[in-house]
Amino acid sequence: QVQLVESGGGLVQAGESLRLSCAASGSAIILDVMGWYRQAPGKQRELVATITSGGSTNYADAVKGRFTISRDNAKNTMYLQMNSRKPEDTAVFYCNAIWRGAFEHEYWGQGTQVTVSS
Repeated sequence: QVQLVESGGGLVQAGESLRLSCAASGSAIILDVMGWYRQAPGKQRELVATITSGGSTNYADAVKGRFTISRDNAKNTMYLQMNSRKPEDTAVFYCNAIWRGAFEHEYWGQGTQVTVSS
């Protein structure tokens, strides 16, 4: 069973940078896809960015050019570097991972709060 633990959230001023981390534990498997999602108050959870085990990335239009997703497969850890933060980036950020073994398995972290003040 894979456990995902996010860290790095907090309160930042608009324009400041922040880096989130997601550490996967409980298994030595290489997760096929890892990603970040976020849920703002009163809104549905939405995709922020994903990265495959090979390093291919995908970003939501709202964060392109400001956020960078990366991962270290040796450490089973994923990162989200967030620059040029805006108040509308305030949300709970969730780590997600997919492993495609005999069946597809999906895992979620517990979430970390990120608040951007204007």
